[in-house]
Amino acid sequence: MKPTALYTHRLDPLLRPSSLAIVGASARPGSVGNMLIRHLRLGGYPGALWGVNPNYPEIDGVPCYASLQDLPAAPEHVVFGIGDDRLEQELAKAIELGARAATIFSPLSLAGDDTLKDRVRARAREAGMVLCGANCMGFYNFHAGLWVCGFETHPRHRPGGTVLLTHSGALFTALVDSEERIDYGLAVSPGQELTTTIADYMDFALDQPWTRVIGLFMETARDPDGFEAALRKANEKNVPVVALKVGRTEVSARLAVTHSGAITGDHAAYSALFERYGVGQVRTVEELAASLMVLEAARDIGPGGIVSSHDSGGERGLMIDLCHDEGVRLAEPGAATIERLTDVLDHGLEPVNPLDHWGSGRNFPYDFEESFKALMRDPDTAMGALVLDRTVDGRVQPINIRLVAETFAETGKPSFVVATHQGSGTDPEAVRATRAGTPVMDGLASFVAAARVAFDWRDFKARPPMRIAPPDPQSVETWKTRLAGGEPLEEAEALAMLADFGIPTAPCEIAEDEAAAVAAADRIGYPVALKTATPGIAHKSDVGGVTLGHATEDALRGAYRDMAGRLGPRAMIATMIPGPKVELILGMTRDATLGPVVLIGFGGIHAEVLKDVVFARPPFDETEARRLIDRLRLRSLLDGVRGAPPSDLDALATTAARFSVLAAALGDAVESIDVNPLLALPAGCAAVDALVVARRCIDTAQ
Repeated sequence: MKPTALYTHRLDPLLRPSSLAIVGASARPGSVGNMLIRHLRLGGYPGALWGVNPNYPEIDGVPCYASLQDLPAAPEHVVFGIGDDRLEQELAKAIELGARAATIFSPLSLAGDDTLKDRVRARAREAGMVLCGANCMGFYNFHAGLWVCGFETHPRHRPGGTVLLTHSGALFTALVDSEERIDYGLAVSPGQELTTTIADYMDFALDQPWTRVIGLFMETARDPDGFEAALRKANEKNVPVVALKVGRTEVSARLAVTHSGAITGDHAAYSALFERYGVGQVRTVEELAASLMVLEAARDIGPGGIVSSHDSGGERGLMIDLCHDEGVRLAEPGAATIERLTDVLDHGLEPVNPLDHWGSGRNFPYDFEESFKALMRDPDTAMGALVLDRTVDGRVQPINIRLVAETFAETGKPSFVVATHQGSGTDPEAVRATRAGTPVMDGLASFVAAARVAFDWRDFKARPPMRIAPPDPQSVETWKTRLAGGEPLEEAEALAMLADFGIPTAPCEIAEDEAAAVAAADRIGYPVALKTATPGIAHKSDVGGVTLGHATEDALRGAYRDMAGRLGPRAMIATMIPGPKVELILGMTRDATLGPVVLIGFGGIHAEVLKDVVFARPPFDETEARRLIDRLRLRSLLDGVRGAPPSDLDALATTAARFSVLAAALGDAVESIDVNPLLALPAGCAAVDALVVARRCIDTAQ
């Protein structure tokens, strides 16, 4: 009695089975077993549907049987609406029958039994069964009529092109059950992901012709390689992905472990991974919902910036501030647009973007409509927003919806009605308009964040493929062998490693005594820097282990004697690089989940205070390095300030790209690298200090 259906994807038995059994089907209103029957009938599930409960012959027209063994055929998918005390036994029966998939809502947590979850996972994996859960809210495949959710929802769902995968059951409810403007194709609450992860659901969704955008609420990627492969596949399919990743703080990360056993990983590592694949990053549920709506309506945006029209000067100022904070470019209307705005606006209103169109109101709605259309027709406009409040009864005004719809029909440019506060999710007029192609958005801040996501996706798609020069194989092998020994690299050795990968470094020598220090300085040339080389001192400046600018032999001898007396005789003599310079930092850390991550930022002794860094997944090329550098808050320092010459940005980008190649090549052997400072010069750049921690050193210490 084995299922015999042919599958095109390994999740087909879970997400579009030909037959389904509900263990724990119930006639009791409000119970999980009853909700499941209601929802599957409401969704129009076309396959064979059976209930398993010895107390009923049928429930709402669904035939019921005393046990799984009594079913007329083996179900492909078994949904368990029962408690944990019975689940393992019933799962074994389902596996014996040959069921290929199951959904488990319960948390698999019994007093005195700490291994139930592990046993269920092991049995399912051994049988090749795919599971949704445990501890999940279930899922909806609206294109298959499959509403496998035992909790309340509204009956007005329509199949669409948005996919939602969320580690939060509450967010699943908020965005699916309480939001009617978004038409989902697939929405999944994967829970503990015992056999099936977010990566698997993404892979399935990306094989469906209806998928247009994917939204993620993530604690972690339990299958990091599969997750990266899914992001790569999304790029290939031209499907944008938006992610709300929790665990940015230590407390949030710790609670994620207790919530679902998820090790969230380093937030910087995820940010770098998302940057590599153009994933839109958002901070709130409202921004996630807004981004899904904007990308569903505007996946392909033309060149230019955003325009907005308001009935408030103060609100216009808020729009300017929000666009600045999010990095969204405001379109710059041309002369013809300004002339048209001047003609239609009341005297005293400025013909600018963002626009305050409300004056005396005498010519309403003519000036209101014509000014918005003029902005949208401008060649520098890529997207537009009509930002207005609701009526006194909380409704979106039909005139606003009509105007945006007409403007979109004329220009083909994405246009949105934006209400300045929440409340449109179940507003019938807002729902109808959004489904008809005129999205009605909630909240100016969340809309601008969503616009940023959409513009970033546009710009990501326009980037040329990266051209990365491979490292020298001999250098890779040499340094992997050296690092495998587990001994930490002293600074001179670390600088030598950088030099082997084409990173410019300041000349230096190790000296074991005073005479050797003087001889080294004679060879390098004065002035020189003196640094302690005593093993075990990672941050030399913290202990007075760095002195600079020794221009004579006597000065060097005096500094050496003082340092040797305090920290030991072993020292490093390095050249002093003259002239104006800016101190930066290059770094690499190794995330336990996602591997190596590179950081670029402003450095020196104040690196930890400035915290002006960006993160990237190695390797990357010079063009990407330049883009990363341009994102730094203090980027203007590299252009020269107060008469200082500008830094050599080409050399800096080349160095950063070469460092990323090193990080990727040696990432398995290195736990962290700290190049601080990296001096940006008017011509070239140079690494003058480096700290390398071998991975084996960390493993041994632990």
